[in-house]
Amino acid sequence: MSKEKSTIGKNIKKYRQKLGISQDKLSKHAGMTFHTIAKIESGATPDPRIETVKKIANALGVSIDDLMK
Repeated sequence: MSKEKSTIGKNIKKYRQKLGISQDKLSKHAGMTFHTIAKIESGATPDPRIETVKKIANALGVSIDDLMK
């Protein structure tokens, strides 16, 4: 399970960098704090709530599945 959790953070970072946006810009697009994004990407929040993942996926223009696999 923890492998999957750290995957979310890695994938968020991958898609964010692909778009060329900062964590700060992503946090504004997703309607959450910069700290939330930073913690998820770093793995400090290894199990973000599904609502959070949904907002980030929407902000990145990807599906929740894209972030979880």
